Amino acid sequence: MTEDDAQSAAGTAEGQGPVEIDEELARHMANKREELFEKFGIRDEFPADVLEEAEARTEDVQQEIQEEVDERRDLREMTTWTTDPIDAQDFDDAISVEERDDEYVLWVHIADVTHYVNPETRMWEEAVERGNTVYLPGYTVHMLPPVLAETVCSLVPNEDRLAHTVEMHLDKEDLGYEEIEIYKSVVRSDARLTYTEAENVLEDPDSADALLEDPEVDLAEKTELVWHLADAMHEQRKEEGSLVLNPSRDRAHTIIEECMLKANKAVTHELMWDRGVEAMYRVHPQPSPDEWDEALREIQELDGVSIPGEAWDDPRRAVNATLEQAPGRQLDKIQWAVMKVMPRAKYMNDPFGGHHALNFEIYGHFTSPIRRLSDLINHWIVYTNDVPEDLVALCDRASDRQKDAEQCEREYKDFLQEVGLDPAAVNNRGIEVVEDEAEGNSAEGEAGTEVAADE
Repeated sequence: MTEDDAQSAAGTAEGQGPVEIDEELARHMANKREELFEKFGIRDEFPADVLEEAEARTEDVQQEIQEEVDERRDLREMTTWTTDPIDAQDFDDAISVEERDDEYVLWVHIADVTHYVNPETRMWEEAVERGNTVYLPGYTVHMLPPVLAETVCSLVPNEDRLAHTVEMHLDKEDLGYEEIEIYKSVVRSDARLTYTEAENVLEDPDSADALLEDPEVDLAEKTELVWHLADAMHEQRKEEGSLVLNPSRDRAHTIIEECMLKANKAVTHELMWDRGVEAMYRVHPQPSPDEWDEALREIQELDGVSIPGEAWDDPRRAVNATLEQAPGRQLDKIQWAVMKVMPRAKYMNDPFGGHHALNFEIYGHFTSPIRRLSDLINHWIVYTNDVPEDLVALCDRASDRQKDAEQCEREYKDFLQEVGLDPAAVNNRGIEVVEDEAEGNSAEGEAGTEVAADE
């Protein structure tokens, strides 16, 4: 969830109830969604044969996993956990970590979606058609059937699951990759943490006990370790020129963001440098010097904002430094000044040009195969070392569908504001339809723009 493709799952925020609306407004919202889905060619319902295929793959799950154990790396004894929003329904990534004398070892386990969804299946065809999951405030249109994504492809706690693991050995001094391994595995998550629970564990290690089935699991110790690693990776990214548009991101989100970025970068490093194969790389062109100058001048003119003199030579560092010192009321305006001049990121079969916002020479997506076509295809390429014949068309398809999804989201948010609802409150807390019209149009909550890294 991203500097160029921010997507946050809709749902109920911890500690707050849903936004209440009346039945008439609920119908009005449903009609607007249908109108937008038709405009952007978004399919809300899954074809019957796709659903039947998905349901069939959820049968005899544990037996199938047991049959796979001998063919995979068995990581079930390793401390492993997921961290997601409170309302998350599928858990497709988990982490494990160790500190050794001269290195950190970070494991990012991703649900092995391509074990169930491959080019011979109707689910694959439907995923290509959809391109990505579409997140609207209070409503989600999935790329894969939830009956599959929320069961066998979900790394739920205390159950064996098939995964695709990225194992990274990181030098303690510079956090560079000493070794990268990508392999099929069997994992067993010890805990499902919400972001708030992860923060609580960092504040009070004893709170981890209530989240565990096995009290001997060292979850608090591992969470503390991965936070220090993630914080170091985050500071290193900023130092190396990565654009960070949300300087106040909490520790739990920073952990997930940095671990996923590190895993995505590792996979595309392996594909490009070690294998030399085409893949779905994420390319983000840079603004022209004039466009950057325009953005920096607009930022400099904001009340209470000053760009540090030593930062002007590098626009990304200038923005980072300014955001850290600017008054909170100006953060959205600074972010918007930057986003206006940023070209769209796109998927390409060649990484030429790199990812400007992240300042990565090579980058691609791997960690979200449940919600992004690019990740699903990259999983298949990593596993088979075989590139789809229509890869260029698939890159274009994924880029176009993402653009449509983002425009659909923008127009739906505009509509919500027109009818008196706060999109951020709806997105964070969900919707409840009530009969009493006097309670309709309730839209308490804080509006705001969340900009995360292109993980």
